[in-house]
Amino acid sequence: MSNTEITPQSTVSPDATGDPRQSLLKAIALAGRTFAAVRPEQLEGPTPCTEFTVRRLAGHLVAVLRRIALAGRGGDVTSLPTVADDLADTGWQEAWDAAVRDVEAAWADPAILGRTLTLPFGSIPGAAAAAVWTSEFTVHTWDVATATGQLPDWDPELVAISYAAMRRGLPTGPRDGAPFGPAVDVDADAPAIDRLVAWCGRKP
Repeated sequence: MSNTEITPQSTVSPDATGDPRQSLLKAIALAGRTFAAVRPEQLEGPTPCTEFTVRRLAGHLVAVLRRIALAGRGGDVTSLPTVADDLADTGWQEAWDAAVRDVEAAWADPAILGRTLTLPFGSIPGAAAAAVWTSEFTVHTWDVATATGQLPDWDPELVAISYAAMRRGLPTGPRDGAPFGPAVDVDADAPAIDRLVAWCGRKP
């Protein structure tokens, strides 16, 4: 999802604290707990994000964390790879924790929310970038949970923020050039997490 051709937006819905950074950190924390529960024999298994195995998806999200930290420091996120291929199974947790600390430090100043950040798909305010990355971590958490038989405790606010960001950013029609299939139909009263991933081309 990090190379998504989505439409830049400046309007975001923060969590109950009023700070989009907290939503992002909560989404990252849930992803971390979900990956930490993956068993070694599950690492080579496929995920609903068909370009990634569980192992490669873990490497992708470590890379995304590193990109988020770099963006917070004003750097060019495209200078970093989209997948951290250098992670040994025994070193994944250490790399994840270090990357999370870097994100927390790089985004510590609230002024970043109004600062323009340059992402692969365009330049957007930090607050909007936080919402985009919140959705990325939420959807990929669903990917790995589905692949490994987990049932995360979804935070309704995070799912709502993610769904709003993806509804704004992803077109209803063709999504040529974006790593998403067409939206999947689900019942209007389906769980919010199902509606989010269905909009992102997954089949709940």
